[in-house]
Amino acid sequence: MIATQGPHEDSRQSGRVTALHERWRAWFPAAPPGAVPVDPRTTATLVIAILLLVVFQYFGKPESYRGSALAVAMDPLAAALFGERADLAPYAHWGFASIVLRILVPFAIIRWAFRERLADYGWRWRGVAKHIPLYVALYLFMVPLIVWASTQASFQQKYPFYRGAAEGGSAFWTYELLYGAQFAGVEFFFRGFLTFALFRRFGWNALLIMAIPYVMVHFNKPLPETVGALGAGLLLGALALRAGSCVPGIFLHWAVGMTMDVLAIGRSLGGAGEALRAVFGR
Repeated sequence: MIATQGPHEDSRQSGRVTALHERWRAWFPAAPPGAVPVDPRTTATLVIAILLLVVFQYFGKPESYRGSALAVAMDPLAAALFGERADLAPYAHWGFASIVLRILVPFAIIRWAFRERLADYGWRWRGVAKHIPLYVALYLFMVPLIVWASTQASFQQKYPFYRGAAEGGSAFWTYELLYGAQFAGVEFFFRGFLTFALFRRFGWNALLIMAIPYVMVHFNKPLPETVGALGAGLLLGALALRAGSCVPGIFLHWAVGMTMDVLAIGRSLGGAGEALRAVFGR
């Protein structure tokens, strides 16, 4: 026989929930006048972002793949896909994890939890062509800075992440394709999902909020790059909001990263000409 609760029991349970809620609210200090009220979507965005950042940090990077049980299980597939370049597998894992955790999971949240359009979060391809000249100009502005960075030992020791890319040919281009997948995830997560979601609640301060974790993911990079990440993150976020799309930023970021790799390879081989011959001549 199934026991049923009467109205008095329901009332008591409701009272307990209300009392617990009031105690919880009383534990926190009251928000000052004029504070931005909390809304469920903004709270969900921030919590999801924190969780995804943690998961990617500990399970999505090349170093977390190397020597793991997953790497052992994937060895036959890596050998089949990359042949003698099976050491590219950690970077394939990196690119794949970036696509899944930084793009597909936010896609699912936006579409099925928030019930909104992806275009409202910067994943917009239509109409971005008119903004391309601005991004090209920004790339050209960056080139002298990248050239300078390539002369610094800290950058030469860091780039390219995959040392086999210096051999050029398919090794370089396969790695850069995987590197590009990683940049796609970076741009949508930071300049799409976070920026567009938080802009509705915090206005232009959303860029500063987004920049905090974005700068932190550069903490293992050379100091000038970490410092520069603040300006680059804010600028790319502002441009994404202006264009209504983070897509051009994907290609700009990828182009900057690829240029850094080519110049760093050039330094190791004796010049940019040698790097270009290695990249395109094999």
